[in-house]
Amino acid sequence: MIRIARPLAVGLAAVAALTACSNPNNNDNAAGSAASAAPADKKLSIGFFGFAKANSFAQATWAGVQEYANANNAEATFLDSNFDGPTQVNQLQDAVTSKRYDVVIVQANDGTAMVNPIKQAVAAGITVVVEFTPVGGKYDTAAPQVPGTINIIDPPTVNGEGLAKMGLEACKTVTDGGCKVAYLQGFANYPLDTARTEAAVNALKAGGATEVISNFVGGYTPDSGRGAMQNLLQAHPDVNVVIGSSQALQGATPLAAGKKITFVGNGNSTQAYDFVNKGTWYATYALPEKAEGAKAAELGIKKARGESVPDSTVACEALTDYNCLGTKEALTGKTADYSD
Repeated sequence: MIRIARPLAVGLAAVAALTACSNPNNNDNAAGSAASAAPADKKLSIGFFGFAKANSFAQATWAGVQEYANANNAEATFLDSNFDGPTQVNQLQDAVTSKRYDVVIVQANDGTAMVNPIKQAVAAGITVVVEFTPVGGKYDTAAPQVPGTINIIDPPTVNGEGLAKMGLEACKTVTDGGCKVAYLQGFANYPLDTARTEAAVNALKAGGATEVISNFVGGYTPDSGRGAMQNLLQAHPDVNVVIGSSQALQGATPLAAGKKITFVGNGNSTQAYDFVNKGTWYATYALPEKAEGAKAAELGIKKARGESVPDSTVACEALTDYNCLGTKEALTGKTADYSD
């Protein structure tokens, strides 16, 4: 599941329903028809402003976007910002000026910096879908923060709370007494990660974890995860549960061999599923990102053609029957969206 302004997690995390988030099945606040609806026989052009072409998570989104677009008289293009916020801002501003796209789908590297260019896109009559991460200053909601946009979001705070919920459950599988939990941050001082980390740590403490360690940065690669785990074990050899991006935990997991430690990942990769199914990890936050990409394309195309669609969708509520809480039981019979 699951990150995001550099090598992503996205890893990626989950889902206690927030009252601030709109019900994805409620059309009372539906995004209305575009100012000038495209005829059904017009081939629409979609610009996908993804995190980075080199990122497996963004590639899963892209696969869903392409699949839906190709089946519904639309053509999609991946604009690669390579995790760079200013580059992505410039790309979208250029797209607004050139009027190249009928629909844009945005995975924001910097949700605050993208506010103005997205406002410009909406004002220019372009259908805008904000996908996965919020655009604006709030990280606890899927509700639109830029008027006129369609939003299909996994709120970072909801992600963090879901990781904490699974972490507390994992404690019961490795200890009968107090439980020491380590939360490996994605990136330090990155707004999305900061919001997710704070939500996870608060929920772990409120849920009864004996100690919560959150000062190690696991990042979104096996190498960074391995380094964080080495430092963690030196400082806290008695840790019981480790939570982090699925990529980071792939590097961290081998270091726990022979120790009574279990893991909770943040990502929907084939590797994460394999760890959970084998019992090496207790669970992973399993957001079906390819399905989310397809849904983003569907909502954007429908609105561009004049249909009314919801302006706010909480991804894990709409796309899964397990709120992305991917325990072994929940993932039985399900297939991962991508490989790390």
